[in-house]
Amino acid sequence: MTYQEKLSKIREQMKADNVQAYIIPSADPHISEYLPKHYKCIPFASGFTGSAGTLVITADFAGLWTDFRYFEQAEEQLAGSGFDLVKQKVQHAPEYIQWLQEKLENGAVVASNEKLLSILLGDLLTQQLGIKNITLANKDYLDPIWENRPALPAEPAYLIEDRHIGQSVSSKIAAVRTSLQKHAAAYHLISSLDDMAWLFNIRGKDVSYNPVVLSFALISQDHAKLFVNPDKLDTAAKELLLKSGVEVFAYEEIETALQRIPENSSILIDPKRNCFAFSKLIPASVKLIKETNPTTNFKAVKNETELNNTRTAMLKDGVAITRFLKWLSEHIGKTTITELSAAAELRKFRAEQEGFVGDSFTTISAYKAHGALPHYGASEESNVEVKAEGLFLVDSGGQYFYGTTDITRTIPMGNNTEEEKTDYTLVLKGMIDGCKVRFPKGTCGYQIDAITRKPLWDYAINYGHGTGHGVGYFLNVHEGPQVFNATATPVAIELGMITSVEPGVYRPGKHGIRIENLVNTIKDVSNAFNEFYAFETLTIAPISTTIVKKELLEQSQIDWLNSYNALVFEKLSPLLNTEEAAWLKTETKAI
Repeated sequence: MTYQEKLSKIREQMKADNVQAYIIPSADPHISEYLPKHYKCIPFASGFTGSAGTLVITADFAGLWTDFRYFEQAEEQLAGSGFDLVKQKVQHAPEYIQWLQEKLENGAVVASNEKLLSILLGDLLTQQLGIKNITLANKDYLDPIWENRPALPAEPAYLIEDRHIGQSVSSKIAAVRTSLQKHAAAYHLISSLDDMAWLFNIRGKDVSYNPVVLSFALISQDHAKLFVNPDKLDTAAKELLLKSGVEVFAYEEIETALQRIPENSSILIDPKRNCFAFSKLIPASVKLIKETNPTTNFKAVKNETELNNTRTAMLKDGVAITRFLKWLSEHIGKTTITELSAAAELRKFRAEQEGFVGDSFTTISAYKAHGALPHYGASEESNVEVKAEGLFLVDSGGQYFYGTTDITRTIPMGNNTEEEKTDYTLVLKGMIDGCKVRFPKGTCGYQIDAITRKPLWDYAINYGHGTGHGVGYFLNVHEGPQVFNATATPVAIELGMITSVEPGVYRPGKHGIRIENLVNTIKDVSNAFNEFYAFETLTIAPISTTIVKKELLEQSQIDWLNSYNALVFEKLSPLLNTEEAAWLKTETKAI
């Protein structure tokens, strides 16, 4: 069935139900960023495979709303599908709501599968469209036309021993219950898969790149109920959970459990991480306390076991990156290397590391102009040869049993222009300033974001993505609540948070540059003015200095760069053979 035929069948169902608009978000009932194949609705309906976007269908228009990261990709993938690209002005903003408000008549009906809408989005649609008496309807128009739809994943799940996590399941549940008391909540629904994985020390293979398990939890002071396909867990795992006070129920039983919450009680529910359909199952007399999941904040602050294990993962990853960079430098111009073959080689080096589970996201292997697309994904159609000239951007990460990595290096391949050298140096300046900043306790991510951007702003250059995101512990590579971006998110950067620092410069048709390290928040100094924090750089891999314009760097930045590369050599050389260590010594020599 072509995309146009699918669009026609959706419109037939809309017409039969007297529905004037249909919304297809990129989500699942857990409001995930990365989706199991069963919920990849936007690729099924339109062919667009980007990780952010919303389809909106009316009788005479079908559009994909997405942000600047995907404009070129969307134009290409939507060609002939019947869908047009609508360019969002603000990343993640539901700008299609205003479009619907202007487009639709009073009293119109807007439908969607409300299991794929967050409560926040459902409330926003209700409120803003309600101005014109537009009502919402819960409809799934994809399932009836989705032939051979992938089943929900049935991969086994497993528990990680408490000693490898640093905190027991029972103590985590106790912390959640304390938080519920503070909020005067009798119950707590958790749908977000990373929160589930953290709370129950459980991991699986239900979503590509994220070691999570499709599941829900309902917590009260007396019960901790885990709703998961029981076939995923062996008897030993179920017994271990039971010893921790966790009862296991079938995945589908969550809906019945929500309907049976006692009248006039209260439930804490995160409006960003739970679906609109489930909120409607809860009895009307139950008070909804809409707050961030307590586990989101607990999970973001890593304990000493998690930090020590992450440092080990960083060394393993650094060895793989070093071997990849050495291989690239020795083979370029002698054998044919493409974006895809380079990414495959990097994965091979990672796979050789003990404890490696898989990539933490799709490797961005982007040569020359492709680097100007921040979320470029090489395909058989777009794949190009990497040559001994220009810039090659590689953004990649690994999942290890003891940590999650995310690193970007932009590799000078030779014969670089003055513009490339200047841009590279300015990005490096920003990354260094972001990594070496000292800041008072209570500082929020948008303040770190501005400090990191300043070296680029001084040259009237900017980039459209955030400067940094939280990173999980053998979990999702994108983790909240902290974020380094321009949004005034009121989340303080706390001790033990792992966050990326990744400024960039993107010149369409020419090149893209991004350099990324992960950092851990640590104590620095305490005085009469405040308690000050700093960052420990966790990523251990060489940063190329071959095209750095030293005159653009301040002495403190030169000192940081030299100290960092010296640390890389000190930490990695004992893990390399003689030839590899010699190569790394040259690569990390001081400027």
